[in-house]
Amino acid sequence: MAALLPGTRALRTLEAAARHLNFTRAADELGLTSAAVSHQIKEIEDQLGIVLFTRTSRTIRLTEAGTVLYEAATDTLDLLGRAVMRARKMARGTEFLKVTLDAQFAAKWLMRRVENFRQQRPGIELRFDIAYGLRDFDLDDVDVGIRFGAGKYPGLSAHRLFDNIIIPVCSPGLLTSGPPLREPRDLFNHTLAHIEWARQGVTWPNWRMWMAAAGINDFDDSRTVVFGTSTDAVQAALDGNAVALADFAMVANDLSEGRLVRPFELSIRVAPEYAYFLVYPQAMADDPRIVAFREWILEEVSRTRTADKL
Repeated sequence: MAALLPGTRALRTLEAAARHLNFTRAADELGLTSAAVSHQIKEIEDQLGIVLFTRTSRTIRLTEAGTVLYEAATDTLDLLGRAVMRARKMARGTEFLKVTLDAQFAAKWLMRRVENFRQQRPGIELRFDIAYGLRDFDLDDVDVGIRFGAGKYPGLSAHRLFDNIIIPVCSPGLLTSGPPLREPRDLFNHTLAHIEWARQGVTWPNWRMWMAAAGINDFDDSRTVVFGTSTDAVQAALDGNAVALADFAMVANDLSEGRLVRPFELSIRVAPEYAYFLVYPQAMADDPRIVAFREWILEEVSRTRTADKL
């Protein structure tokens, strides 16, 4: 009976065709031609002796039998994908730990401290997955993640890392060569940069919010520059082109090493439920690699908090 079952490639074709109900879109996803998809579906139908799709000149639809096999194919591919990922993690061995995180956190905070981890934990090699998109620990080849969010992740342990404190920063050269910055209203004479981010009714602090906190209610934000990522906004400040609103933790090194300065001490905070979190599957909480990384990063975070005297 097993010889009558479609192979993995055929199951992927069936799943894509059934999900899209369009052979052309399924072919684009799979890197095939629509004729190849149609041929493979016909082969499955002939192999099983079952009609999976009803076809008209304009549409295709799943038959009842096709729906049953589509659901089974989806479950099978998902189960196989999870098993393959577990096997890959096992094959990696116990000396590797793969961390997924976004580019800003990697460049501005973690990478500056990796050598310290290597010195403390020479038996564990860190590998990185740099991505803004969220990863699935069951399907993706990652062990732990560092993500910005609300910290409510079913099935995952989450450790809060930073409270996001937003401060104005600029290059030292801007203070000496640009219009003076003696009081908040002097910022009107400069290019102001920030990011635009909102989720579930929570808005990332922008210049209008900072000005309101400074007691300025007639601020015209038409001259502000909005960036898609904090990295770009901070880079504009480093280049001397703007005063940017930045997350203190992400620019702490730039401040301590003199690449950036704070023209004003006033800071504002992101909604308290949002922060950077260290996350990993609850079932892996006792994994020695994760324990070592968790203890190390929480200690490093504590040092960053100590440096923050806001």
